[in-house]
Amino acid sequence: MLQLSVDWLVYSLLGMDPLSGWGQAVNFFIYDSLKILVLLFVLISLVGFLRSFLPMDKIRVYLSARTPIPNIISSVFGALTPFCSCSSIPVFFSFLRAQVPLGAAFSFLITSPLVNEYLVVLMLGFFGLKITLLYVFSGITIGTLCGIFLGRMNLERFLESDLSGNDDGGCMPGEKKGMAGRLASGVSEALSIIKKLWVWILAGVGLGSIIHNFVPQELVRHLISRSGIFNVPIAAAAGVPMYGNCAAIVPIAVALFQKGLPLGTALAFMMAVSALSLPEAIMLRRAMHLKLIAVFFLTVASAIVFTGYLFNFLQKILV
Repeated sequence: MLQLSVDWLVYSLLGMDPLSGWGQAVNFFIYDSLKILVLLFVLISLVGFLRSFLPMDKIRVYLSARTPIPNIISSVFGALTPFCSCSSIPVFFSFLRAQVPLGAAFSFLITSPLVNEYLVVLMLGFFGLKITLLYVFSGITIGTLCGIFLGRMNLERFLESDLSGNDDGGCMPGEKKGMAGRLASGVSEALSIIKKLWVWILAGVGLGSIIHNFVPQELVRHLISRSGIFNVPIAAAAGVPMYGNCAAIVPIAVALFQKGLPLGTALAFMMAVSALSLPEAIMLRRAMHLKLIAVFFLTVASAIVFTGYLFNFLQKILV
């Protein structure tokens, strides 16, 4: 319904050509901006409402356990959510506000765009069951291991203080005001965060809309196909400036594979586009210092490159 409304606004009311680059870019910008802002409001309101029922101090102790379990749970939860990299950020911010440990929050942020329902369905159709299952396992593993690694680096000092939770021990203002008070507290928290984030969201989506509609895919394919043994890291690096949803990324990865690129190289490109993007970095800047964003990107990129080489090594078995 949202997409149909935006189509009517851009192509009928504003009279822009649906086949032109600028018409599609404006459509992409309005649709993704509204989607992310609405998602941000709904999810943070919901998390704030639910937090008023939960003993957050006890939950934080559980999620702070120095075992892989919190990271595995966060990664699996991320795999079950149908979000792209930018749409995952509202949930990530909600985790930070709820004082979920940074490593567990990162596990969700990494896995959510790498693995989701419609990506799995598309991969089943294009690549078959064996490759899809190994991809899902590798995506959850990347999220878990990277989250553990980042969580143990004590990077919390690089978070913006107003988005890194509070010291209320889990007691929400609406806790003693009944259901209406709990809901009002969640809505108030969501509005407060949106006021701080909306500029960053519009800037990130604006950049993404330009990249999505004006960066030639053939240029990317040409550069990757001529990179020799370094094609995996180059494919991952080429994927970072790109921005798109899984429905668009999987066919590109298939086309790269069909043109003779190794399987791992094509999947590394798809992973980088899914999990890392410049618009995502812009939005994360609201919650993180640049050093933390750099560490996050380098860690995830390294894991993607390793996974790409692993898939290339296993290609004869899988295909």
